[in-house]
Amino acid sequence: MTTEISVLKKSRELILNAIDGLTLEQIHKIPSSFNNNIAWNVGHIVVTQQLLHYKLSNLSCLIPDNLIEKYKKGTKPNNETFTQVEFDEIKELLIGLPDTLEEDYNAQIFKEYDEYKTSTGFVLDSIESAIAFNNFHEGIHYGAILALKKVV
Repeated sequence: MTTEISVLKKSRELILNAIDGLTLEQIHKIPSSFNNNIAWNVGHIVVTQQLLHYKLSNLSCLIPDNLIEKYKKGTKPNNETFTQVEFDEIKELLIGLPDTLEEDYNAQIFKEYDEYKTSTGFVLDSIESAIAFNNFHEGIHYGAILALKKVV
């Protein structure tokens, strides 16, 4: 899993670099022909990783429940916006949670996993398959962030 977690860390670094210097107005803008914004994509990435890795392993997520409710699968941006402090906190989670995942994986806390079929048809049946799939998922949202950045 060393490679997969390294990929996750690199993905998060690329995302952080892509959004560096953007204003709150830019991250919240939903351009025409898009149904979400950069802020939602970043929140969704953080939340999905926690749900796929911790919740489906019957462990507690390391993020607040209200964040999960706002950014889980099936949600979309609403009129609420991040303050700069809140967005900085999300960015800290974005960059820090992969280190915690690595520590937890090495400590072998992922002892069970509830099988889950993703909307793309992948069946996740272990923490290892969830980590691999999450990297694919984050790549999709990284692409969305890059596309949004071009038009905001």
